[in-house]
Amino acid sequence: MAVCARLCGVGQSRRCRRRQRHNQQDQGSDSDMDEEEEERIVGKGRFDAGACGGPERGVAATAGPSDACEYGSGRVNTGGFLDRTSTGPPHPQSLAELPPELLVEIFSLLPGTTLSNVALVCKKFRQLLKTETIWRRRCIEEFGMREDLRKVEARGVTSQDLYVKLLYPYRHILGLWQPDIGPYGGLLNVVVDGLFIIGWMYLPPHDPRVEDPMRRRPLFQIHMMESNKATVECMYGHKGPHKGDIQTVKKDEFSTKCNQTDHHRMPGGRQEEFRTWLEEEWGRTLEEIFHEHMQELILMKFIYTSQYDNCLTYRRIYLPPAKPSDLLQPGLFKGTYGSHGLEIVMLSFHGMSARATKLTGDPNVPAGQLTLDVNLCRPVVLPDLEQQCNIEELSRLVMGVHEEVQREQEQKENGTSATGRCAAEGACGGSSAAEEIESDHGACSDSCDSSHSSRSNPETQPFVLPMGVMARNEEYPRTCRKCFYGTGLIAGHGFTSPERTPGLFVLFDKDRFGFIWLELKSFSLYSRLTDNLPHAHAPDLERFEAMLRNMQSWTS
Repeated sequence: MAVCARLCGVGQSRRCRRRQRHNQQDQGSDSDMDEEEEERIVGKGRFDAGACGGPERGVAATAGPSDACEYGSGRVNTGGFLDRTSTGPPHPQSLAELPPELLVEIFSLLPGTTLSNVALVCKKFRQLLKTETIWRRRCIEEFGMREDLRKVEARGVTSQDLYVKLLYPYRHILGLWQPDIGPYGGLLNVVVDGLFIIGWMYLPPHDPRVEDPMRRRPLFQIHMMESNKATVECMYGHKGPHKGDIQTVKKDEFSTKCNQTDHHRMPGGRQEEFRTWLEEEWGRTLEEIFHEHMQELILMKFIYTSQYDNCLTYRRIYLPPAKPSDLLQPGLFKGTYGSHGLEIVMLSFHGMSARATKLTGDPNVPAGQLTLDVNLCRPVVLPDLEQQCNIEELSRLVMGVHEEVQREQEQKENGTSATGRCAAEGACGGSSAAEEIESDHGACSDSCDSSHSSRSNPETQPFVLPMGVMARNEEYPRTCRKCFYGTGLIAGHGFTSPERTPGLFVLFDKDRFGFIWLELKSFSLYSRLTDNLPHAHAPDLERFEAMLRNMQSWTS
C-alpha cells in the first residue's frame, strides 16, 4: 500500500519517511533495505560528481546516464538524495506528477472497466478522464466503432456518454443468439451501429435459392438520439419504432418485451398481416404455392410465431472453433429441407466426425437438434456417372458401410464383457474380442489418415444425383471433392419417433456441401453464410459442446 501511495503522490509525506530513516541510521540501525533505500542506492549510482564522467568510486552504476547530466544542474546531497534547492527540473516522483498528455495516453490504453477506479484516486485523474480521446479510443477498440466519433460528438453526445450509458451497460447482449420460438428457433445478431445497438433477425433466402445472401429484419434497437440516456425501442410490426424493454434473465440469456403491441396490428386484420408475412417470409402469395401440405405448414408457422408479439427470450450461441485438420471451415450454412423451405444449420467438427446442428427448425425436427452426423473415417468412393444415376447402386454402397458401422458398434457394446472374459481365462491362445476391436480401430485410423492426406490436395470428380431423388434446387454442383457415410435425423410431426437414417455426405467445395437422404429419396444442398458476425467469439471445444447439449435440451 505504501508503494501505491507513493506512486500516486498521496499518503504519508516522503520527507517525513526519509527523516525517520535518517534517525534510524544515526542510531546505528542495520535493518534490511526497503524500497526507499533501494531508491537511494539507485540515486547514488546515477550521481556523477562533475562532468558525467562515470560513477563514484565504490558505488555501482546501475542506471546508465546520470540525472545530473540529463537536467544539467541536478545535485545530490550527502545522503544520496536529490537536492530540492537545485535549479534543474525535478524527476517525477509519482504517477500524478507526469505531464497531463502522457497520463491521457496511459489512461486511453486501460480497459474501460478500470477507468472508474482510476477516477477515485484524485481530482486530477478525475478531471483528465473527461478527455474525449480516452473514450473515443475505448469505443473503437472494444466495440469496433468504425465511423468518425467526432461526428457523433457533434450531435451533442460525448464519447464518454456513449460508452458509459449505451455500449458498456448493454455489452452483454452483443453477439449471436437463438430466440425461443418453439420448434422454429432463429438466429439473432446484435451489433453496434453508430449511436445504435441493433438486434437483427437473420432470415434465409427465399426457397429454393440457397446461394442467395441472407435477409435481415430489425427486431429492436437501443439508442441515445433523443435524450442523454439509452432508449429501447421495438421494431416489430409496420408502424415504425415504438416503446420496448430489455431484461437480463441470467448469464447468456436476455428477453425483450414490447410495450405497445397495437403497433403490430394492421388495418386489414389477420388476413392482411398473413399476406404481408407470407411475402416477406417466402417471397410469394399463397395462391402461388400449389402444394397443399406446404400451405398447411406455412399457415401453421404464421399462427405459432405471430403470437409472441416480439416478447421473446434469447439464449447465447457461439460459432464453432476451427482447427487446421478440419475438412472445411466450420460455421453457419443455409440448406434446403423440402416443404419446410430453407433452414440454418451450424457445422462443427468433433474428432473424426462432422455434425450439423439446426439453428432454425420445423415441426418435425425442431431447432437445436443434430440434423446430420458424418463419419469422416468412412469415405465412400463414387462409381462412374452412369452408375451414379442408379439409386439402387448408391444405396448398395451406403448400406454396405452402414452395416459395417453397426457391427462395430455392437462389438464396442460387447467389448467390456468380452475383455473381462478373456482376463478371467488368463493366457488364452486365440485372439480376443478386444484384440479384434483394436484391429478395427487401427483400420479406422488408417482410413482417417488417408482421408486427411487427401484433403491437402483435393481432386474433383464428376457428380450427378440418382434418378428419383428429389432436389429443391436443380442448380447443384456437378463436381465434388469427397463423399462420406453419414446419418440424418428424421421424425414425425411434433418430433415423434425420431430416428437416424443413413445417407451420403457430399463435399462440393469450401463453401458448399450436400446430403442425400436415402430413405426419403431427397437431396439437401447447403451453402455457407458469409455475413460478418462480430462478437460471436468461438470458445474452447468443451464449452462449445456444452452449448450444443443445452440447445438440444431447449427443444427436446
